[in-house]
Amino acid sequence: MHELINHPIVKAYIAHNHFGELLGMDFQVGAPGEIEYHMDIHEKHLATPRAAHGGAVSAFMDATMGVCALTQVVRENKVVSTIEMKISFVSPALIGKKLIGTAKTIKKGKRIVFVEGQIHNEAGTLIAMASGTFNVYPAEKAGF
Repeated sequence: MHELINHPIVKAYIAHNHFGELLGMDFQVGAPGEIEYHMDIHEKHLATPRAAHGGAVSAFMDATMGVCALTQVVRENKVVSTIEMKISFVSPALIGKKLIGTAKTIKKGKRIVFVEGQIHNEAGTLIAMASGTFNVYPAEKAGF
């Protein structure tokens, strides 16, 4: 695990990310621009008797790509917010399965970060893929 997990802004993000806690999301930082997120699919995520709602999967993807972008700018005392996200659902996220979200930075600019992400289940089945654009701004503006 990378030392960025102990950065004060990342620690504050973890402490204040009540939505991520509600959905049961947890992440690890490999290095700046390398993130792995986890979420187990429970009954609270379902839209059908067996499959998660696309909103839960989308939120998981947004978090995965967002933290990836955050790791690129946090050392500059900056944070990110989502400008745009395009997601494609490939397979259902079924109850009882662990989802693993990974993301990588495609390009980092001074004000914009471009990220691509994928979600697989623990068997390696591709669940969703996405691209996202993130706004970079001073951490103080977000209350950090």
